[in-house]
Amino acid sequence: MNTQLVICIVIFVLTLVSYMLNKIPMWVTAMISMCALYITGCIDAAGALAGFSNVNTILMAAMFIIAAGFRRTSMVNTLCDFIMKLTKGSFKMAYLGYLLIALLLTNFISSPMVVYAIVSTLLCAYLDKTGKSRSKYVFPLMVVCVSCCGILPLASAIQSAGQYTGFLETYGFDFSFDAMYFFIGCWPILIVVPLWALFIGPRFLPEQPPLPIAAKEEGRKQGNQALAPVKDKIGIALFFLSIFALVFSAQLGLETWFVAMAGALLMVLFGIVDQKNVLKDIPWDMLLLYVGALALGTALTNTGAGDMIGNWLANAVGGTHNNYLLGFLFFVIPFAITQFMLNRAVSAVFIPICLLTANALGANPIGLMLLVNAGCLTAFMTPMATPAVPLSMADGGYDLKTVVKGGALISLILPVVYIFYVMTVFPAF
Repeated sequence: MNTQLVICIVIFVLTLVSYMLNKIPMWVTAMISMCALYITGCIDAAGALAGFSNVNTILMAAMFIIAAGFRRTSMVNTLCDFIMKLTKGSFKMAYLGYLLIALLLTNFISSPMVVYAIVSTLLCAYLDKTGKSRSKYVFPLMVVCVSCCGILPLASAIQSAGQYTGFLETYGFDFSFDAMYFFIGCWPILIVVPLWALFIGPRFLPEQPPLPIAAKEEGRKQGNQALAPVKDKIGIALFFLSIFALVFSAQLGLETWFVAMAGALLMVLFGIVDQKNVLKDIPWDMLLLYVGALALGTALTNTGAGDMIGNWLANAVGGTHNNYLLGFLFFVIPFAITQFMLNRAVSAVFIPICLLTANALGANPIGLMLLVNAGCLTAFMTPMATPAVPLSMADGGYDLKTVVKGGALISLILPVVYIFYVMTVFPAF
């Protein structure tokens, strides 16, 4: 173990402790962590500052402005009244509807963060209108967006299947990875996670937010400032056009960050959001928290933490032919690491290890690849796991303790469901 890796792990542990104690703002901890990683040589200047230009950072900031514009339109009340009438006042039925919309969209759009940004805007407006607590219901929605991504054989799964076929060919396997494998191996998640989100998840979350919800407070201040009829129609049109362009960004040949940025700028130019105070709609504390988290994840990757754990896993597997032990290792370890490192980096380490292990043991790698993919993508316990987490922290007023508590039970349920089901349907031996 090299010196820089040891230093990086020490900074990582101290950062987590500071997050949990919450004695100083989390964004301050994140920035101190980033500076410490730079000064100790764990990352260079480019790695430390890369988060500020990261696609997801820009996307998050722009989506908050779009959401702020939408909240000022009359469509918010219209949609809320329609949903309450449609569900006959049943909050459970309305909330289930939002969860199902998220489940469907996250299989069309490969970014759970984009899906969360779209659906949470509608859900938060409904929660504020009906007087329900954001803190109890925002986090479970985010978990649905992350956990159910790419399971149906639609755009996200087809894209991932193509990448995995390339991996199989590279490592000498003579068959392809079908997009239907994601659905065949993972369909129980489409039932388990929404049911958890509907009936169980909110019970582990507080009625009152641990931290102030800036967007909600700003919305109250502007609540009586109705838009002129023309601006109101333009704001509604811009919001739904932005959603349409995000859903079909691949077909339109546009990057999601550009779509969100264009939508946000148009909201400003047309005066849908207050041009003088528009930057107040962006939760800068959560953006800085995410930037710091990216720097920490980059440092862990650069110093070889992922490779070290991957090599340990390869040695731990040894010559075992136990399907469920193999499945446990190839799900739980990526799942745990992805809470602190970028999921693409973790996948890049563990998919090759998975295939090399399958070659050495004469095993079928399909189920193991599904578990690595699931472990890398179903991460929501820290702001480093996925950009959807800091978004939900801003919307729900969560601190890290609340996020960990809210996600603890589903994080125990998912491995059990995934490992036993996937390794039964797609056994390695």
